[in-house]
Amino acid sequence: MFDRFSRDERAIEGLPVRLVIALVVGVASLSVMMNTISGLSTLGVSELDVQPEPEVIEPGQRSVTVRVVDADGEPVTNATVVAKGGTANLRGIRTTKTGPDGRGTLTVNASLGPNQEEGTVQMDIKPPASGQYTDERENTKILVVSN
Repeated sequence: MFDRFSRDERAIEGLPVRLVIALVVGVASLSVMMNTISGLSTLGVSELDVQPEPEVIEPGQRSVTVRVVDADGEPVTNATVVAKGGTANLRGIRTTKTGPDGRGTLTVNASLGPNQEEGTVQMDIKPPASGQYTDERENTKILVVSN
């Protein structure tokens, strides 16, 4: 019986194909596992939002206090808030860095176009280097309305 197996050379012919199939399946499984593991690291990232006060202003130079909070509503220190023109015109880009209470102050000089009754000032956040923060979603805008 063992003599018959020792003379059979067909098993050697199928061995490389089986190894290739095992390698392809192994690489595909590893790829799926790596994607799953890399996706888990984003679960610890918290989305930031900015809360301007006041949210509605008139055209002209105005002081606006901004508060940066994480997904749980906790203040975020050392975040940079950038205000730039949206549908309202803004003279230059304004920035402020948040303090320990998550607050900062911006001086914006917004204006509206001819026959324009309202517009918005966009707010972006550059998260602090320390911490697991991101700013992927749209933030609260400042509404500029003519009086």
